[in-house]
Amino acid sequence: MQATLPAAAFADRPILVTGAAGFIGYHVARRYLEAGRRVVGIDNLNAYYDPELKRARLAELAKFDGFVFRRADIADRKEMAVIFEAHEPNLVIHLAAQAGVRHSLHAPQDYVSANVAGFVNVLEGCRHHGVRHLVYASSSSVYGAVTAEPFGEHMPADHPVSLYGATKRANELMAHSYSHLFDLPATGLRFFTVYGPWGRPDMALFLFARAILAGEPIAVFGEGRMRRSFTYIDDIVEGVVRIADHPPVADPAWNGHTPDPATAPAPWRLYNIGNDRSVGLEEMIDTLEGALGRKAVRDYQPMQPGDVRATAADVTDLSAAVGYRPATPLDEGIARFVAWYRAYYGG
Repeated sequence: MQATLPAAAFADRPILVTGAAGFIGYHVARRYLEAGRRVVGIDNLNAYYDPELKRARLAELAKFDGFVFRRADIADRKEMAVIFEAHEPNLVIHLAAQAGVRHSLHAPQDYVSANVAGFVNVLEGCRHHGVRHLVYASSSSVYGAVTAEPFGEHMPADHPVSLYGATKRANELMAHSYSHLFDLPATGLRFFTVYGPWGRPDMALFLFARAILAGEPIAVFGEGRMRRSFTYIDDIVEGVVRIADHPPVADPAWNGHTPDPATAPAPWRLYNIGNDRSVGLEEMIDTLEGALGRKAVRDYQPMQPGDVRATAADVTDLSAAVGYRPATPLDEGIARFVAWYRAYYGG
């Protein structure tokens, strides 16, 4: 499922990738750079997790002549205005955010600053500089208390159970207002549990691998009964670059009496992006054990505040729009992650 990246549409102006030192941002930026595109990357290199891993990602991107890095906080209004003015991007892929459900329980202001104020600055930059398409990261966390599976974009998502999820839902609504008021084409992608090489150290797969190799117990929350739509990073990137070349248009069939939550009478659209197969946590651990060649010591614990029992992605719409179909089996994806982990950290 390899898409041909369009050359003519983006040849004259660079692509702006926020969060370029982050997990998904790094992979998206690299994909465009490998295709010969110019990329301006923004990141503040904060210490939510090891900044050295972020610097290592940037060192990989710096090998490409077409990459320019600007260290900046998206919440810095003046600096963001300077960056948009200096680089005049045609496409913005906004992946910078304060991530993590559990961190939001202890540091809520971090989420307001990055995910709300920062997003306004991105929207303003797009509005004032003729950006052709804004693609931004939402999250499966917006579904929150929803239990009907699989999760579909056409169902309401108005009951988030974490502040993180609430800020991502706010992003969707904020983008809609700019699409409506200023005709800004904006697409929100609700990511489902992304994993793979160069991943985030606060995610379960990373934490489990580190503990298993160290001979330490792994904390298995939800008594092992949780399920997730684990999605390999290459499949996520493929969906991002495909949809980036398809700016949304107003839906002529949209009806205010029976409003569709996924479309609008403005150039605005929401899509799920993830694996349409939901995998149990126990199966993921079993697969990781096989790739590592070691057994885990499982410490079963109850659900944590802000967590949900299961996520399951319906990607019918994204498939219909751009032919999206996750192609990486769990065992293959985890094997690639383990190979990278051992090469990067040793062990």
